[in-house]
Amino acid sequence: MRRIFWLAMGLGAGATGAVMASRWVRRQARRMAPPNLARQFGRTVQDLGAVVAEAGREFNRAMTEKESELRASRER
Repeated sequence: MRRIFWLAMGLGAGATGAVMASRWVRRQARRMAPPNLARQFGRTVQDLGAVVAEAGREFNRAMTEKESELRASRER
């Protein structure tokens, strides 16, 4: 009886592992498909563009603030 129990447990665990591995592989293959990679790349480029634009705005704001400080200190 014990042997049959452990055989059934092993078969169940093996089948479960095989199904889970198969699903994982299919998910990864879909994720790496060219259209999905292109979409991810596009999002990354957009995010990078937004970060660069924000850095430029912050640079201009800080530059204007510093110029104002320098002119104010020069006028004293």
